Amino acid sequence: MVEIIAGEKGKGKTKHLLEKVNASVKEAAGSIVYLDKSQKHMYELDKKIRLINVMDYPVENCDEFLGFICGIVSQDSDLQEMYLDSFLTISNMKDDEICHAIEKLDIISEKFKVKFVLSVSKAKDDLPECAKAKIILAL
Repeated sequence: MVEIIAGEKGKGKTKHLLEKVNASVKEAAGSIVYLDKSQKHMYELDKKIRLINVMDYPVENCDEFLGFICGIVSQDSDLQEMYLDSFLTISNMKDDEICHAIEKLDIISEKFKVKFVLSVSKAKDDLPECAKAKIILAL
């Protein structure tokens, strides 16, 4: 399952994402990973959540980012949820690659039973139809 929190920059998406991840860790049976563009939110996350700063790795495009995600999934058979803050930034994604990325994340999610929650810095109306169907919160 892929879920999206959408809204333009500065609308409070990260705050909602942090609340959601910290609430879910209380009920999670497996592990949870939070991907971000810095270590900035380290102290706002529950200590059971693994924070990965994607900028520490040489991820240069959408396909490399999807490979990075697969690497994380392959190393943790207990992985239950992944939260991706600043999704478009950490993935180095071009606008026309959003549907491709969501399709691949859906495949990974289904096969390995991992839920993905993405924070996307775009207004709901600026997203393609494939992404609009996944929106759980638009700010």
